[in-house]
Amino acid sequence: MRLKQWLRLFKIAFICQKFGLDDIVFQLPWFHSFRFVLWLNPIYWFYRRRNQSDGERLRLAFEILGPIFVKLGQILSTRPDLIPEEMARALSKLQDQVKPFPSAVAVEILRATYGIAPDQIFAEFNPEPLASASIAQVHTARLTTGEEVVVKILRPNVTEILRDDISLLYGMASIIDRFWAGGQRLKLHEVVAELERNILDELDLMREAANGSQLRRNFSQSTMLYVPEIYWDYCRHNVLVMERIYGVPATDLDALRHHSVNLKLLAERGVEIFYTQVFRDCFFHADMHPGNIFISLKNPDDPQFIAIDFGIMGTLSKEDQHYLAANFLAFFKRDYRRVAELHIASGWVPPNTRVDVLESAIRTVCEPIFEKPLKDISFGQTLLRLFQIARRFDMEVQPQLLLLQKTLLNIEGMGRELYPELDLWATARPFLEKWMREQIGLKGLWRRLKSQLPLISERLPEVPELLYELLKHHHQKAVLSKHTILNDSAMSISPQKKQRNWSYASMGLGAGILAFTGSNSVNTMHFSLAPEAHLLAFSIIGLMLVGIGFYKKS
Repeated sequence: MRLKQWLRLFKIAFICQKFGLDDIVFQLPWFHSFRFVLWLNPIYWFYRRRNQSDGERLRLAFEILGPIFVKLGQILSTRPDLIPEEMARALSKLQDQVKPFPSAVAVEILRATYGIAPDQIFAEFNPEPLASASIAQVHTARLTTGEEVVVKILRPNVTEILRDDISLLYGMASIIDRFWAGGQRLKLHEVVAELERNILDELDLMREAANGSQLRRNFSQSTMLYVPEIYWDYCRHNVLVMERIYGVPATDLDALRHHSVNLKLLAERGVEIFYTQVFRDCFFHADMHPGNIFISLKNPDDPQFIAIDFGIMGTLSKEDQHYLAANFLAFFKRDYRRVAELHIASGWVPPNTRVDVLESAIRTVCEPIFEKPLKDISFGQTLLRLFQIARRFDMEVQPQLLLLQKTLLNIEGMGRELYPELDLWATARPFLEKWMREQIGLKGLWRRLKSQLPLISERLPEVPELLYELLKHHHQKAVLSKHTILNDSAMSISPQKKQRNWSYASMGLGAGILAFTGSNSVNTMHFSLAPEAHLLAFSIIGLMLVGIGFYKKS
């Protein structure tokens, strides 16, 4: 690591010790015996913050250390099952109550961005922030056309801070890879690269605006989720302007109960929204902590979520989407052998893994959590057991799924808060079964084929020329391989015989293509859209050739 990285690392260590984070660690049973180490540290006696709770000290330390630590605190705040409840409550302030930067700086940023003062852009602009988070802070305003909006302004110097921390993470990943045998399995460099991509994307507010616009379009007809309108004329790379929404934070249970909101339906809809985004749209909000999710009170019996902050959005490849759906469905059906087979087929575990042994390990972890409401499930214990399985079977980390796993943690945490009796499995299973039927049934196949018809119709006219070139190449290759010289007798073959040869060649080639497509159809139809197009195109070509062969033969 470079000098700058070491300096940043020392600063992190100093802040952690100043706010007593090492003291929190040494309270854990595994480290309690080593508590005497604290007494040898001068910081423990001269700089230690002692007049605050563990949770408050942790929050302040994360806030000082910057955006990446704030993100970690936001995730932990949604999991009171993994950390003490007091600590989770303190960390929840990191969702929208991070220390704001001065109002004068916000006004100056707007002036530099637009070239004119805020009061010349907006009919009204409130210099006092409405909320402040790790990357940006939000101000209220009113457009000259009368619409109430919020103005999101990127924090000054945040890009440099993030790049320094990401550089440090790369350095730490290199050290772990070098000195720990299990480091390769964790793919730490790929994990950090995925984190870097998502975090740096969040710094471009034009990208966030585009994400919000796409999500709004995906749920334009939905009563489950509302996405605010983006005002593009006012958006810049460091400023985003969108519709102001009014709702209750998803964690304000007292307000939700006071307005008689149907919490059971709300929690179920939260699960359905997640699966809809992942499997229907393949485009999901990946920062669904309670600071970004509100509840509309317009119709308490038919509650609606409101989403904001679209800086981090996740996508999945068709392959990952299919394998995840199949894994979830097999899991809900308690078909642990199928789960094991899918893990091996997808390459998530080594190909020489014994299916029966992996099946048994998965059953041991998963069986105890079925038919239990969220409040009775110890996800902390479940996660520890899953980590043990991962190590035992050399299960590789899938960096492309990190955002999905993070979002699942947020969804589970929010569901636990809203309605602890929620049955996750019963809520998710019908949705996934319907999605799988639509994907691999006749309707799904026809829908995918229809989407490829423009490509097929565009390439179909090229088929005769391609066939001619293929047969010509095959003929020339046959002649060269035999090294024979055509003689007069060969040249005198009757036209009828030549026609029969072409007939048989056409029929044979066509039948071969049909056999090839038939044998590969089961494998190809599970993956992407392109294989269906290839399947149909090859089938058409095969049928054409067989037909031509029969016609010529007759």
